Amino acid sequence: MKIAVLTLGCKVNKYESDALIFELQQKGYEAVDSLQFADAYIVNTCAVTNEAEKKSRQMLERARKFNPNAKIFVLGCASQNRPAQFEGKGVSYIGGTYSKKKVLEQIDKMQGEGLIKSDFQVKKEYEDDLFSAQTLSRAFVKVQDGCDRFCTYCIIPYLRGRSRSRSVQSIENEVSKLPDSVKEVVVVGIDVSDYKIDGQKGLGTLLTHLDKFDKRLRLSSLEDSLIDEDFLKQLASLNNFCPHFHLSLQSGCDSVLKKMNRHYTTAEFENSINLIRKYFPLAGITTDIIVGFPTETEEDFQDTLNFVKKVKFSQLHIFPYSKRDGTVASKLYKDLSGKIKTQRLKKLEEVGTQLKNQFILQNKTAKVLIEQKNGKYCEGYSENYIKCFVEGNFKAGDIVEVTNFRPFKNGALVDLK
Repeated sequence: MKIAVLTLGCKVNKYESDALIFELQQKGYEAVDSLQFADAYIVNTCAVTNEAEKKSRQMLERARKFNPNAKIFVLGCASQNRPAQFEGKGVSYIGGTYSKKKVLEQIDKMQGEGLIKSDFQVKKEYEDDLFSAQTLSRAFVKVQDGCDRFCTYCIIPYLRGRSRSRSVQSIENEVSKLPDSVKEVVVVGIDVSDYKIDGQKGLGTLLTHLDKFDKRLRLSSLEDSLIDEDFLKQLASLNNFCPHFHLSLQSGCDSVLKKMNRHYTTAEFENSINLIRKYFPLAGITTDIIVGFPTETEEDFQDTLNFVKKVKFSQLHIFPYSKRDGTVASKLYKDLSGKIKTQRLKKLEEVGTQLKNQFILQNKTAKVLIEQKNGKYCEGYSENYIKCFVEGNFKAGDIVEVTNFRPFKNGALVDLK
């Protein structure tokens, strides 16, 4: 029996989907991670924006076109948020963000035409029962779940629950079992910055433990509050750390940041970037920015443009504000027009492209982890997260030294050193 696991949203969802695929394969099922004909589909949904929820619903329709008679099982943030939106669509099972492994029991039964709903309660403990079998050159390893920040625009803390951390021993155990073909570990979570050991900040200590495995170490999205001298000294002492910091800004305007319930000012954020560059001069510093937050004026947006240019991010991930029912912002503020959001997004994208190209040209040499071959080019990422295209016949997992960086497609064209 073939089961397709379809994933929307973040790296944490991807990790959890990969873990479900591994469990299914252990049970003797043929499990795949792409949309194709299958006897059953697991749709791991996302709710970070309205568009993400819409795409989650559309994924069910797309699966139905491949096999109208297939059983469909729905999990994740969108079904945790509003399970009713998936009812009456021929769905056999609706689960949420916790106890995703329960879907395996329902697949084993796979009988009848009725709808089964899971318990949508999110518990306080880290749920340490899903482990992914990694086969690619980069492996996501989940270390944390949930979020305590409650930004006014974000619904995820209400869906994923409070922050909780996985034990160092469990994480080490998983990394120790990764095959030699995996050359890079990406540490992921809903709020990785809040990873704790015995109730104290522990991300730097965790990376120190993982450094012994001779695999490149990369962090996913971080918060400004984590960046200080002690943390950066820990990172600088590692042998395998990739100097890439995805530091979420969200807005370059202090008044907007305050209304977002982001606990820093632009001056504090700039100090964090300067501190990073003190220890890692050519670090890739990428960021998320929301345009069109309800209180954002044209002057506020200009402040964001100016700040982005000033600190010189290496790459921008830009999102138009999406009103999420149940959040503080949805209750307090009137949404801006889609036209305004689109205009601001395009302006910021232009600046982002310029900054990305400037950063690419600053680089002289790098070690690129090859992930795939596409036509005459092999593709992969440098330590500081530049997507590189190099000619040659390399296989996934090869690490090649490159030079002569120049902007190309959505990354850099490079030569072998």
